[in-house]
Amino acid sequence: MPATTRRAGGLTALTASVTLTAAGLALAGCTTTTATPDGSAPPATAPTASTPQTTARPCRTASLTWTLSLVDGGRGGGAAGDRAGTAHGGSRSDARLVAVNKGPAACVFTGYPGLEIHEGKAESIEGAGPGHPAAVPLPAGAAVAVGLRYTPRGAKGADTWCVRQGEAVVRAPRDSGAVVVPVRDARGKAAVLDVCGNTIVMAPPGRLAQSALHTEAPL
Repeated sequence: MPATTRRAGGLTALTASVTLTAAGLALAGCTTTTATPDGSAPPATAPTASTPQTTARPCRTASLTWTLSLVDGGRGGGAAGDRAGTAHGGSRSDARLVAVNKGPAACVFTGYPGLEIHEGKAESIEGAGPGHPAAVPLPAGAAVAVGLRYTPRGAKGADTWCVRQGEAVVRAPRDSGAVVVPVRDARGKAAVLDVCGNTIVMAPPGRLAQSALHTEAPL
């Protein structure tokens, strides 16, 4: 059967004919060879198998169950938390944002979630993390956790701009939908985030062990 090569690099088309004849044998197929622009034969390549791949959809805010908890023994969680933070003498405080896939199908948590602690309607302190974290696959019922670090009010070197709030606005990565999540202390009771500065520093998202889920107080 004839095989024709299209014009490339100003060269004229090359035409090669290969006729297969085999007495008593049926024609099983034909192979065409295309010359490269310099006239040489291209390198041989081994055939590869095509395997269908299934890609999970991105996680959506509404398909996740969210919790936001203090994990540093209560610093920043009201009057008792303020006293504990002052006594501890630390300049940083910690919290953890957890999202559980409550949908029936797997999804992929790709990037940092949105996090905003609002002061009124206009001003807010937002979460931000370094680089581009790896995507985290979440089967149904699995959880992803994001560590949070912030400077509490009263800490040495704290900014004069501070926000004290008992809830946060969160959203899944690359999703415009948002939900409001209450802040809890390590025992699951209502607490507050007393944050100073412009940013809450986020650690890269990572899978949370199933054994740790019972310690979270879901929304």
